[in-house]
Amino acid sequence: MTGRPSTLTPVERWVIHPMKRFLGRSTTSGLLLFGSAAMAMVLANSSWKDAYHHFWEMPVYVGIGDAGLHKSLHHWINDGLMAIFFFVVGLELKRELVAGELRNPRKALLPLAAAAGGMLVPALLYKLFNPSGPEAAGWGIPMATDIAFALGVLYLLGDRVPLSLKVFLTALAIADDLGAVLVIAFFYTSEIHAGSLLAGGLFLAVLITANRMGVRNTVFYGIVGIGGLWMAFLMSGVHATIAAVLAAFTIPAGVRVSDTTYARKLAELSEKFSRAETNQVRTVTPEQQHVIQEVRDLSEKALTPLQRLEHAMHPLVAFVIMPIFAFSNAGVSISPEALGQIGGGVTVGIFTGLLIGKFAGVAGTSWLMIHLGWCTLPQGMGKRHLLGASLLAGIGFTMSLFVADLAFDDTTTLVQAKIGILAASVFASIGGYLIVRSAHPSAPQS
Repeated sequence: MTGRPSTLTPVERWVIHPMKRFLGRSTTSGLLLFGSAAMAMVLANSSWKDAYHHFWEMPVYVGIGDAGLHKSLHHWINDGLMAIFFFVVGLELKRELVAGELRNPRKALLPLAAAAGGMLVPALLYKLFNPSGPEAAGWGIPMATDIAFALGVLYLLGDRVPLSLKVFLTALAIADDLGAVLVIAFFYTSEIHAGSLLAGGLFLAVLITANRMGVRNTVFYGIVGIGGLWMAFLMSGVHATIAAVLAAFTIPAGVRVSDTTYARKLAELSEKFSRAETNQVRTVTPEQQHVIQEVRDLSEKALTPLQRLEHAMHPLVAFVIMPIFAFSNAGVSISPEALGQIGGGVTVGIFTGLLIGKFAGVAGTSWLMIHLGWCTLPQGMGKRHLLGASLLAGIGFTMSLFVADLAFDDTTTLVQAKIGILAASVFASIGGYLIVRSAHPSAPQS
């Protein structure tokens, strides 16, 4: 049996494979996110600033005939594209609860407690500077952690970072995301329309029933989840991102073929493929094609719909949705008037909440849990790693910008909030990077 040539074409060698390697790096999404935010800041403070701001206010109609919604492009990004982001967050949450770090109560206790402290202390600090008035509504802004940025900073350090630190920060950020979703649901929801909310509940019941009946077709969940649940929540007054998380939790998380059965059948199919007669050209024979299809069907049964969706949608979220969100939300025109208000309660409250509150909440709660003997540091993590992670948790970028847009209608106040978010995220990134970098690569458990 003669093998086919494996020589790569020039396009594959110099374009496709380098691009795959670049997109496969864990730092790439963080760099792209940072670049999008930086570009937005440049445009918002250039001669094109008016065109930049007006572009996002362009009206967009989604619907058929009279049955539809008129909203600005900026609104569709924050309510539509970010719903996909929250859908992936929901998939990650469910995976962690079913088979990840949050499944084991003892292992989950430290990051869960750290996340709780990292949400409570920043909110209290913010309220200290903004006890009343419209500005008080921003207390939820410094509670959030941007998992993409935080992990991106860690991955810049390569092998100096123990795996346990990455797992700890991931679990903390995911628990933090869950807290942010609950805060949005209960405190940043506008007037509720009971009829639309009831319709959303019915669509959710359909999704749950389909899960229980063994329906595994992701297209079905997409149609009912987006066309039904998401649209109903969007029209109900409850923020549509909540619908995305609820829909994600209905996606089946069980396999049809166990790992041992999969390994055995895959070996049999591999042997069958190697025995198949080749046609000595680039195309496969009908027999080989049949075996390949069997492998594909078997692999699909060995993966849960939840994992398939998460794996398929992660690049879309990391490389398209989050950069677009950053590009449309991070553009702050720093005018003399805005600079004159930097010392105001909103900017100071968010800055101290994210930078100091997050650090104190995460590190302080972790220390308390360890001191009381309820938890121990994960193997391989030292105290300096914990301090670095606590500071990195202050990178609030994406989620904080999102909550700020929900909290404030006034443009001036929103600009103050964005300045506080961006400044704190930069300081937290640099400080966290330097602290983790100074830690011993293989620090023993402390």
